[in-house]
Amino acid sequence: MTAAAADGSGFLAVDSGGSGLRAVVGVAGRGPSAQRESGEPVCTGARGIDPGHLLEQLLPMVRGLVAETGVSGLDTAVVGAAGFATLGEALRAELPGALARELGVRTVALAADAVTAYVGALGPRPGAVVAGGTGLVAIGTDLTCWRRADGWGHLLGDCGSGAWIGRAGLEAALRAHDGRDGGSVRLLTCAEEQFGPVTGLPGLLYPRSDRPAVLASFAPRVADCADGDPVAAGILRAAARHMAESAAAVCPAAGEPRIALTGGLFKMGDPLLVPLAEELARRLPQALRVPAEGDPLHGAVRVATDLAAGRLTLPSEETMLYIVTGKGD
Repeated sequence: MTAAAADGSGFLAVDSGGSGLRAVVGVAGRGPSAQRESGEPVCTGARGIDPGHLLEQLLPMVRGLVAETGVSGLDTAVVGAAGFATLGEALRAELPGALARELGVRTVALAADAVTAYVGALGPRPGAVVAGGTGLVAIGTDLTCWRRADGWGHLLGDCGSGAWIGRAGLEAALRAHDGRDGGSVRLLTCAEEQFGPVTGLPGLLYPRSDRPAVLASFAPRVADCADGDPVAAGILRAAARHMAESAAAVCPAAGEPRIALTGGLFKMGDPLLVPLAEELARRLPQALRVPAEGDPLHGAVRVATDLAAGRLTLPSEETMLYIVTGKGD
């Protein structure tokens, strides 16, 4: 029997996002031992995030990880899920009991992916995190409660996100095609290189269920055009302003809170990061900008190890960080 199996303090950490599931099994005090992932996002339906589909993917992964690591029991599980804040009712109702029955887990924490992104980036410290990818959400805490801004999806919000930037870039391309003010010939050229004739864009975009991802795929082209194209540069400046507004809405006012950025959107580099730094400095002069320590999976691992050790200091709220104990009794 391995040392991992002997001490009985195994944990499971899960990140369920738009690109699929990632799961880690480890031992408290020693960090993650092994990781597996799937490329299939968990389905959502009338009841929100589908716990059955999540378990269908997760359980074989976890059983394989347990066999690989030799962990004899999983005392603690943390599942960070995209959409949990607004679509997590079925997960709260069913997942803790299912993990207890199937894996013997005694303590389960279900978290919004914004929470695991926060913990991955900053750890258990007061501050704010802007998580940007296809969508965008800002989350902050003073360690007594959570505050969340945006994250409303590409039709109602996600202002400044990859989908928002891509849509604005395509609008500028269509304006140039029509001869309207505010158009960009460079973005029109890029749009036709990527998607074909822009007259076909409505038929390409509107019927698709992955419309946000398609829109976001054009955001890097907007960044490529920003040097020398005032329309593209203006789109990124507006995106930075939206992000800073969301960060300011959630950042603690007292003390010297930290602020970090996390997510693939920020790989666009200086065309976005330079105006964003300026906007954050203007709106949050008291906040200390720091690099993100890790990603949402790192955050789930941190919550799991702190919970297992009895030192979790983060606020517990039903729609943000929901903790159930004793299901394995």
